[in-house]
Amino acid sequence: MSKVNIAEKFGLFDEAWTPKIAGQVNDMHLKLAKFRGDFQWHSHDKEDELFLVVKGTMRMAFRDREEIVEAGEFIIVPRGVEHRPGAVGDECHVMLLEPATTVNTGDGAATDFTVTELEDI
Repeated sequence: MSKVNIAEKFGLFDEAWTPKIAGQVNDMHLKLAKFRGDFQWHSHDKEDELFLVVKGTMRMAFRDREEIVEAGEFIIVPRGVEHRPGAVGDECHVMLLEPATTVNTGDGAATDFTVTELEDI
């Protein structure tokens, strides 16, 4: 039970699209990730996801529109909704809140973006 400095945690890694576990609340993981460019299209049949932008600007693409999410704002993607997150500009830092069972690339086949074993930081 210690406080966590989010900026310090982001300073511990440089890789993009490799979420790190910064905390756990019940069966939910609080993950930190750096976004560069665009991720892949995917969906999660059983999990909702919360994306909170800590630094920079994120673009959340849906098949019918895009949402621009600035630092200090968040967006919730309901289960079953196909989406593609991405960074506007060089990089953005994002905190995610999602069930511990959530695979970053969704319910489809594994790809080069898939991270199955997350590091605790």
